[in-house]
Amino acid sequence: MKWSVWLVAALALSPLVLPMPASAQARIRDVVDVEGVRQNDLVGYGIVVGLNGTGDSVRNSPFTEDSLTHMLERLGVNVQGEEIKPKNVAAVLVTASLPPFARTGSSIDVSVSSIGDASNLEGGTLILTPLKGADNEVYAVAQGSILVSGIDVKAQASRETRGTPTGGSVPNGARIEREVNYNFNQRDSLVLALRNPDFTTAARIEDTINASMKVPIATVRDPGTVELDLRGMSESPSRLLASIENLPIQVASPARIVIDEKSGTIVLGEDVTISKVAIAQGNISIKVTEYPVASQPNPFSDGETIVLPRSDIQITETGSRNIAMLEPNVSLSQLIAGLNALGVSPQEMADIIRAMKTAGAIHADLIIR
Repeated sequence: MKWSVWLVAALALSPLVLPMPASAQARIRDVVDVEGVRQNDLVGYGIVVGLNGTGDSVRNSPFTEDSLTHMLERLGVNVQGEEIKPKNVAAVLVTASLPPFARTGSSIDVSVSSIGDASNLEGGTLILTPLKGADNEVYAVAQGSILVSGIDVKAQASRETRGTPTGGSVPNGARIEREVNYNFNQRDSLVLALRNPDFTTAARIEDTINASMKVPIATVRDPGTVELDLRGMSESPSRLLASIENLPIQVASPARIVIDEKSGTIVLGEDVTISKVAIAQGNISIKVTEYPVASQPNPFSDGETIVLPRSDIQITETGSRNIAMLEPNVSLSQLIAGLNALGVSPQEMADIIRAMKTAGAIHADLIIR
């Protein structure tokens, strides 16, 4: 089928995502992760000051007052016994990710989220906050002005909120104070973990690496792991990984159909095939009309007026019923053209695909979200 016809058929069923051509290739670095090269999550508790009356209330967030009191005491301000009711202070949780091989003095982005009843963090400044890892050690310290993308506008009789004004970020707001000790070049083997485990893709990675190095150093351990034996190699692990991570490979994609019912989006994999099947599609209209009838008693009698229910149900079929016959081993382009010939909408197409999967006529994994 010509590409022009393919695109016309796809646009008629919008929204629909077309697969990439079979010749599309990816780099090894785009489909694998290297064992040991990972990020580490950091978290900390801090306070934000400088808010325009949108901070935590003391009644609902007493921990905010305690935090402010302790901070002022560390700065030499004695507030013991004083009643502090600030409206421009908020307690927050600060999160960040420590990149692999990050060095002392480097800066990383942090995210700030309110944990009290503050209504808006716009214009606030995060005060010096230590960020700890899973081992309870401090790896970074965060401080800076908060950028908020949400909007919260109040008036006397209305209020409009867009986004999330109680969360924000501080670009380059944390400075790394402790490094994760990891000597990558001392390893005698590397493990490549496939992000989408697949036997075919793992075998192709093994063949590509061995052909490039001219030495059989790569071995498929399982569909999600390829191990590299570095013993006897003159290059360091860093140099060797740099020489192979940009090698192109063809990624094997499973036959899969993903249906997002909320947005009406349907994504079909390239290798989806269909057995011989007939599809009938039509629209049914059901109209129910209620016209109750009142039954009056005879004059001067002791009877009561009774309302008798009367209903009329009409079932009609709008448009003509379409029947299409698909031959065995239908390709994706033929499936799109066939459903387009029926004039179905994305929602009707999703219903047809589910019915075909139930009938065993479609050969692909069906994922419904």
